[in-house]
Amino acid sequence: MTSPAPGAGSAPFAPITRSAHPETGRAAAPSTTAGGANPRLGVALLVIASAQLMVVLDGTIVNVALPHMQRALGFSGTGLEWVVNAYAVTFGGLLLLGGRAGDILGRRRVFVFGLLLFSGASLLGGFATSQWWLLTARAVQGAGGAVIAPTALALITTNFAEGAPRNRAFGVYAAMSGAGAAVGLLLGGLLTTYASWRWVLFVNVPIGILVAAAAPRVLAESRRRPGRIDLAGGVTATGGVALLVYGLSKAATGSDGVSHWGDAQVLASLAAAVVLLVSFPLIEMRSSHPLLPLRLLADRNRSGAYLVMLCIGTALFGMFFFITLFMQTVLGYSAIQTGIAYLPFAVGTVLSSALASQLIPRVGARALILTGITAVTGGTFWFSRLTEHAGYAGQLLGPILLTSCGLGLAFVPLSLVALHKVAEQDSGVAASMLNVGQQVGGAIGLALLGTVAWTAVADSIKTQAAHAAAAAAKAGQPLPKPGTPVPVSIYHHALAAGFSRGFVVSTGIALLALLIAAATIRVRRQELTGAAPAPQEAAPQPATVPQHEDRAALAAAARPCRFC
Repeated sequence: MTSPAPGAGSAPFAPITRSAHPETGRAAAPSTTAGGANPRLGVALLVIASAQLMVVLDGTIVNVALPHMQRALGFSGTGLEWVVNAYAVTFGGLLLLGGRAGDILGRRRVFVFGLLLFSGASLLGGFATSQWWLLTARAVQGAGGAVIAPTALALITTNFAEGAPRNRAFGVYAAMSGAGAAVGLLLGGLLTTYASWRWVLFVNVPIGILVAAAAPRVLAESRRRPGRIDLAGGVTATGGVALLVYGLSKAATGSDGVSHWGDAQVLASLAAAVVLLVSFPLIEMRSSHPLLPLRLLADRNRSGAYLVMLCIGTALFGMFFFITLFMQTVLGYSAIQTGIAYLPFAVGTVLSSALASQLIPRVGARALILTGITAVTGGTFWFSRLTEHAGYAGQLLGPILLTSCGLGLAFVPLSLVALHKVAEQDSGVAASMLNVGQQVGGAIGLALLGTVAWTAVADSIKTQAAHAAAAAAKAGQPLPKPGTPVPVSIYHHALAAGFSRGFVVSTGIALLALLIAAATIRVRRQELTGAAPAPQEAAPQPATVPQHEDRAALAAAARPCRFC
């Protein structure tokens, strides 16, 4: 893996100052050298970023190999969907449990367990000789990812003090999150073409083992907290999110134009998800050890960040699906060419994330979030102008760069806002909520945008076929026989029209994210700098500092929102 982007962690870190919020600041202040910088922080960041990259890569690297898996193991079309869905359901369903387990048992310990679980499942999946073998391995991979993702994000707050060190760390983390999907397409194409589909799974094994071995040496462990896992909350949250992801993934209208929103299993799963998710906050209010402390949602800035992340996931998740299919079907790109075409997305995300981490102390989180979401909105609208005559340089490269830069600018400050003023014992579950937003938003986006796009594709094909038949009849030519394949020109035009319609909806969702951010995000620029109070303003510390700091952090996290 290459070193982090300039300005995003590759340069020596600034000296760690005392955090303005003692609970997280104390955990994030390992020993420094005489020069004031901790030489192990760069390696710690590499470990966290590598783990995040591995999890994100898995979301797209497998997609390229799906046709090869289908031929090797005899999957049907609907069965093949579960190679993706088995991972998504367990990943989305277990995120809250993964985050809370790290808070209670120690984040580094749980992080290493997740890495080993993910690596072991990848190894078993690579050796799969049957459909159920592979699907089971993918489900276990999802469980490992649900542990890795929130604990990796929370470990940033454990190991990096607020201010420049943490901003840079979030910049690298955001770069891995945004660029990983694009890199996965390229790597998947290379491995599938020149090795085997099994290597899209095997590649995780050495990465996971190396990161798991390095983590205890370079990452500080969080303090174990007394408490227990909220079993009732865990069942309702995990079951509710898993059923929601499952129902939405099955509901989307397919390429044949047939809608599945009325299917019995879809309606049953969505109804059960609603019941469980409505029950969840009622259970949490009565629990002495809640899985999701509701005080986390009382802060307007944090709740706004979660909602914005949900909307961004909904708006952008379908982008890779639509554009990948357009490149390979209309433009005739191979899997490797498609991956190369996405490299500007990876570059744009990395550079903009590095820039965001540097600009936060100067312009603040709110300005960057609004600028980033505006760029994402412009990118999705640009995509909506897609036609069957589009070329890569003329109609794809521009929106790819604009969207990637907007994503990088928004993701870093959103992560900082979501974890700002969170008591250290709650940072794992607070981080998991960001991932839940992305995962659930992605499922909603794929179902909603897929329905819009494929319905428009089917309608366009019918309309064009009817016009062609009318023109043939008028000219006295024979009509096409039933079952005749759709002409390529008609199909390509229909794909462009359908995907364009989907991106129009994406633009509307991105605009909603912009409005939510403008209405809710009010964190001041000074609050994310991590600067210590001036000496004349600092209050004398009593002998029982840790106890008072714990109370202060809890009081800040439980502060009611300004709308209350």
